[in-house]
Amino acid sequence: MAPRTCALCESAKAMLKRPKTGQQICRDCFFYVFETEVHNTIVQSKLFQPGDRVAIGASGGKDSTVLACVMKTLNDRYNYGLDLFLLSIDEGITGYRDDSLETVKRNQQQYEMPLKILSYDELYGWTMDAIVSQVGRKNNCTFCGVFRRQALDRGAAMLHVDHIVTGHNADDIAETVLMNIMRGDIARLGRCTAICTQGEDTIRRSKPFKYAYEKEIVMYAYFKKLDYFSTECIYSPDAYRGHARVFLKELEAARPSAIIDIIHSGEAFEVREEVKATQRVQQTCIRCGYMSSNDLCKACTLLEGLERGMASAGITDRGRKQLESQGPAPDNLRTIPFFKLPLGNPTIAIESTS
Repeated sequence: MAPRTCALCESAKAMLKRPKTGQQICRDCFFYVFETEVHNTIVQSKLFQPGDRVAIGASGGKDSTVLACVMKTLNDRYNYGLDLFLLSIDEGITGYRDDSLETVKRNQQQYEMPLKILSYDELYGWTMDAIVSQVGRKNNCTFCGVFRRQALDRGAAMLHVDHIVTGHNADDIAETVLMNIMRGDIARLGRCTAICTQGEDTIRRSKPFKYAYEKEIVMYAYFKKLDYFSTECIYSPDAYRGHARVFLKELEAARPSAIIDIIHSGEAFEVREEVKATQRVQQTCIRCGYMSSNDLCKACTLLEGLERGMASAGITDRGRKQLESQGPAPDNLRTIPFFKLPLGNPTIAIESTS
C-alpha cells in the first residue's frame, strides 16, 4: 500500500496522525497548524499587548520547553512586540530539579532569552527536600503548590514583567475540572478553566496551551528535536491529581474529544450568586503583602507551621486553630519578604494578523 499523503498540503508524505483531530499530516503541516492554533488562542483571548514583558514559567519539561519555542516563533512571525524572559523556580529537589535546571540553562542559550532562577531556599528558607523530611509525602504537594505559585509572582516582580505564561495544557485543565468536581470545590470550579487570571495583588497569568493536547505537545517536541527534561518529580506519584489523570486517559482512549469536552463543560459552569456570597473576600496578607482570603496567606501559614515545628498547621482548619492556640508568633520567626507588584505598562491589545 502506498504511503498516505498529507491531508492538508496533499503533496508530502503523512508522518503522523493528530490525536486531536485524527488527521494524517506531514511534519511541516503539523508544526504550522499547532503553532497557528496557539496563535489563534492568543489573539482571540487578547492575552498580550505590544511592549509587554512576558515571563515564561520554565521547568525544563516538555510543556514549558515547547511553550518557550512556540512563544519565540509566534513573537517573531506575527510581530507581537513582546520582551520574553525565562523564569524558573528551584524547589530544592535533589536529583530532579537540579538536573532539570541544567536543561533550562541550555534553553536560555538556544532561545536567546534572559533567565531568572528563584529558589524556595532563598525565598522561604526551606527546600522541598527539607519540607518532605518534616511532613512526609502525603501533603507535600500542598506545600509545593502554594510556595510555587507565590514564587512565580515574586520572580516575575523581580524581572519587572507584566505577564506570566505557563505550559498548562488541555489535559492539565481537564484534570483540574475533574478534581474540583470530585472534591466539591465550587470556588475553584468556577474559575479553573479561565485562560487568564489576575487579581488586584497578583501579576497577570495565562495559559496559551489551554486547548493544546499533551500528546501533540510531546509530538511537537519530538519532531522539532527540542531539548527537554522528561523525568517525573520524585514526590508527585502519590499526588491526588494522578487519580484524575488516570481517569482522563481512560476517557480519552474511548473518546478523544473528551478532553476538550470537559474543558467546555467547565467553561459553561455558572456558580449561583448565593454560593458566591459565601466565598471569602480577597484581601492582603498582613505579614507578606501577598493576596489572601485570611489575615495570613497560605504560604505564610505553612511557613510558620514549619518554623514552629507544626508542619501540618496550614493544611487543615483544625491545624490552623492548633497553631493559633500556641499564641503569637515569636519575634525571630523567619518570614517571607514583603511583596510589591511591578508597575504596569498599559498599551493597546494585539490584533489578529490573519
